[in-house]
Amino acid sequence: MAEHNQLGKSGEELAAKYLKEKGYRVLDRNYRFKGSEVDLFCEFDNQLVVVEVKTRQSSYLAGPEETVSISKQRSIIKVTNQYIMEREIDWECRFDIVSVILNSKELKIDHLEDAFYPTF
Repeated sequence: MAEHNQLGKSGEELAAKYLKEKGYRVLDRNYRFKGSEVDLFCEFDNQLVVVEVKTRQSSYLAGPEETVSISKQRSIIKVTNQYIMEREIDWECRFDIVSVILNSKELKIDHLEDAFYPTF
């Protein structure tokens, strides 16, 4: 596995563990629809929480949360709509970003709730 893929997988594992410790229930990981993917679908406080995990070795140029473009947001929303219809979910939904900085000297996890909103 390529180093950046392993970094991303490690970040997703750490994010899932972090969220579980905060009381979130992880429903699905790496859910795919038409070539797009959502990292984590969770349930918390009767809400569907859609989580994009961004893992980097440093926040030198931009924090991981700053790399979720409008295009990526649209992709996440498209996948989420499919997930909601397929699972017949009737909860409110919010979109979060968990940023993970992971290197040999540092592990930093930030959770941004309501990181973006669907626009139509």
